[in-house]
Amino acid sequence: MTRTVLLVEDDRDIAALVKLHLQDIHCQAEIAGCGQEALTLYARQRYDLVILDLMLPDLDGLTLCQRLRNGGDYVPILMLTAKSSELDRVLGLELGADDYLVKPFSFPELLARVKALLRRAEALGKHGEAKSSDERIVRGELAIETDKRRVTLADRELSLTAKEFDLLLYFARHPGRVFSRGQLLDQVWGYGHDGYEHTVNSHINRLRAKLEPNPAEPRYLLTVWGVGYKFAESC
Repeated sequence: MTRTVLLVEDDRDIAALVKLHLQDIHCQAEIAGCGQEALTLYARQRYDLVILDLMLPDLDGLTLCQRLRNGGDYVPILMLTAKSSELDRVLGLELGADDYLVKPFSFPELLARVKALLRRAEALGKHGEAKSSDERIVRGELAIETDKRRVTLADRELSLTAKEFDLLLYFARHPGRVFSRGQLLDQVWGYGHDGYEHTVNSHINRLRAKLEPNPAEPRYLLTVWGVGYKFAESC
């Protein structure tokens, strides 16, 4: 089965090489040379994956990543960049990128990461199909409507980012189970981002600020000291 990839890269030579190698794993890439062109193409059709360069001539990759995520529909995003600072990586992950690859990179590594992201997206799709299309999870005053990606607390709708919603949904589906930061990165972000466990911390803190009447004494997202986090069994 051929997968469609939106490749956002302003360097024509790199874009052509990436497109050529993607064909080896049955991926057909459509190239956008700037952020605005990428938004136009993304609005026209659904892609299985977005490969996104951080440095673009108009919109920067971080802003474009955030706009794609705010659109609602989930698509895996692999961010490419010549920058290697920890801040850039963390910002990319927190704004919704699923994985991060620093230039120069090897094409075998790129293809391995692309295949991993596509496998995860396929697994998530099958998981969603196994659930009722109108699945609704209720935990106390908290209600999650998975098909609409809508969350309400005491009938008040919460504004969550795509990753905040995914993280909350994963917790709510496993009440009482304790997860380490590494496990959450692997299950929700879809790749083992060693050294970036604080990405989970920041998402937990933002979720608590939106969910909890008193974030200092949470009712829903609980810390298990020395281990990780869990969703309360009774709320």
